[in-house]
Amino acid sequence: MSTAVSFPSAQPAGYEWFTDEPKFDPTRHLALEAPTEIVMLSDLGYDDAEIATKATPVACSSPFRVLSDEGAEIMLILARRLLDFAKPAGDRIERMTRGGCYRSRWLRDLCISPEVSAHMASIYGVDVAPHAMPLHLGHINYQPTNLSDAVDKWHHDTLPLDCVMTVTDPATLDGGHFEWFRGTKHEMVEMRARGEVMPRERVVAPEFPGPGYAIALHGNMIVHRGAPLNALGERISMVNGYVAMDSSADEQSRSRDLIVVDDPELLYTEWAKYAAWRAHERLGALIADLPFGAGSESASAKLEASIVDVQRAIADMRAGEVVVEHYE
Repeated sequence: MSTAVSFPSAQPAGYEWFTDEPKFDPTRHLALEAPTEIVMLSDLGYDDAEIATKATPVACSSPFRVLSDEGAEIMLILARRLLDFAKPAGDRIERMTRGGCYRSRWLRDLCISPEVSAHMASIYGVDVAPHAMPLHLGHINYQPTNLSDAVDKWHHDTLPLDCVMTVTDPATLDGGHFEWFRGTKHEMVEMRARGEVMPRERVVAPEFPGPGYAIALHGNMIVHRGAPLNALGERISMVNGYVAMDSSADEQSRSRDLIVVDDPELLYTEWAKYAAWRAHERLGALIADLPFGAGSESASAKLEASIVDVQRAIADMRAGEVVVEHYE
């Protein structure tokens, strides 16, 4: 399995493992199926020049199965247990749990499963690994307490690649659909500036056949949300993050948004390691490929490009909190 940064072997302060959960078994708990449709960034209106700098040209997939019936039952039980640790994400999400992979070994092993990672790589068309920041592994969203609120407001993600999985059965709910915008995030910014509402004819609400089904998403590039419920009901989804192993692509993340969301015990360590991994990969490519005769300007520019993610992380950490971004 491709690995960016290995999952930590040490337990962070304030986190304890669940002691009474089953052991993750991919032969029993997975039922991986291929999606029937792949939508490309070009289909949404992104141009070739912008697409060339991104982790993958894929925008999203149709829903596909990940978990077996037994796996889906375990996932629901664990998501309900992790509700005890839920908190808001600014004014975007009322209740979500992050860091669950430091509490549930089953969830951790699902999220870093080589079988699932290989499946996601086949969908994205590029080599991927579980996200180097474990806070982005096994993120869980819960239904809001107010029916007038969206489960998750219109937004694009703080990371480039993720999959969104249904944990509860969508057939039991009135509303609460996962929706995405058939257009670019640049269009969304322009519409918001003009005070326009989302055109419903450009909203896609894919049908998830049941719990344990997921959609692959280029989350940083595709605008999406969890729509409001029309009637009270349990609505839980799980989001798992990935990184492209080719570090030459844009970093694409907005990690500074996480400062007001995530536990500082975890955030800054994970963030620093992620930025260091990106720089390590780019510096390694520089060592391997820089030819003689590069010259002062070329060599210095390539060095600067190799450490841009570290410099950005340092600046963002020191700049501090920002409001969590969304389009509502």
